[in-house]
Amino acid sequence: MTSPSIERKGRTASTVPRQTLRDSWASHWDSAVTSYYLMVGASALLLVLGLVMVLSSSSVDSLAAGDSPYKVFLNQAQFALMGLPLMIVASRIRPGGYRRIAWPALAVAIFLQLLIFTPLAVGTKGNLNWISLGPGLTIQPSEFSKVALAVWLGVVLARKQDLLHDWKHVAIPAGPAVGVVVGLVMVGKDLGTALIFVLLVAGALFVAGVPMRIFTVLAVATAGLVAIAASTSNRAGRIFAIFGGETADPSGIGYQTQRGLEALGSGGFAGVGLGASREKWSYLPEAHNDFIFAVIGEELGLLGTLLVLLLFAILGIAMVRIIRRHPEPMVKITTAAIGCWIIGQALINIGVVIGLVPVIGVPLPLVSAGGSALIATMLALGIVISFARDEPGAREALAARSSVVRRSIAVVGGATWRRGGRPTTSDDK
Repeated sequence: MTSPSIERKGRTASTVPRQTLRDSWASHWDSAVTSYYLMVGASALLLVLGLVMVLSSSSVDSLAAGDSPYKVFLNQAQFALMGLPLMIVASRIRPGGYRRIAWPALAVAIFLQLLIFTPLAVGTKGNLNWISLGPGLTIQPSEFSKVALAVWLGVVLARKQDLLHDWKHVAIPAGPAVGVVVGLVMVGKDLGTALIFVLLVAGALFVAGVPMRIFTVLAVATAGLVAIAASTSNRAGRIFAIFGGETADPSGIGYQTQRGLEALGSGGFAGVGLGASREKWSYLPEAHNDFIFAVIGEELGLLGTLLVLLLFAILGIAMVRIIRRHPEPMVKITTAAIGCWIIGQALINIGVVIGLVPVIGVPLPLVSAGGSALIATMLALGIVISFARDEPGAREALAARSSVVRRSIAVVGGATWRRGGRPTTSDDK
């Protein structure tokens, strides 16, 4: 005699595993350490991808210049090794530490930016935003000003959050500080970096709760920057080149974008293969820098470009999680500023490559070659990772997982050396 089968309403054998899977995903998503692992994972993958693509895209130009094909790659790897300890240290500092260093950091950033008016200044392609600190060592102070301004805005706007409905409390002291930093960048004729600062400030003000009417002023300021850019024939040509036709002149305006689009088009779905780009053979200017996304599309195809977009999307999602989950206003505002800087800059760079945005000279964060940009971005991401570690329950969860790992290593090590004080070998089995 068989027992009667009992079927619960709405639950069959096929729905139970799916429900369990959904519950598992939900529990992982709601975990206190999700933001931390998303930030660390996406940052690491973008950094590795960047090093690989810098090697691939720069080797031909390096050989043509009579240098080692690994020259640019080794420089970029060196910058990454310099940025890594800064990133780790930044990820260990609590929010209170950033409150204490916010004002000194901004002062140092402004001082470094002022050095562009001294004999230390170095001009590149019409921009005067680099300084020389010794033979072969130049830095771009504006990149580190982004980090300092993001933290400073977080501290100042958080303290005045209840008063931000009044434009006077928004303007003082944020207005003069932002004006000085962005003004110095504009004096150096670096429009692209100035626009990134606008995104950074807009993100901070929005999350701080500044009324939308004040954003009208920011929009007017942005329009002013564009007007200044259009005041010179070269920059006006760059802006209007996106509406123009093709050009075969390598010195012509719009040539870079044309070659970038050809690189993306020739890559197809899966790409021509890593290292097999044709555009990097001195056809595409700045292949390892501002237009490295085009080389990614050519060598790794649509899949490679979607991977880059996915990784930046993961960074953005992680930062939104931190903004929503962290209780401290300073953390929320600083994270928003850094997020709008990094994600916004990535979208602008990609927009330039695909011809939607004029060529304004901003690199792809973590991917393009460039020491100051890479180190500053890693430092900023380290700050956000520290905020992810400071989410409610995150430190305890990370400490518990670290303890489990240490115990597991101890158990494995003890079993290995248990037999006569020597490691086990195949002869012992």
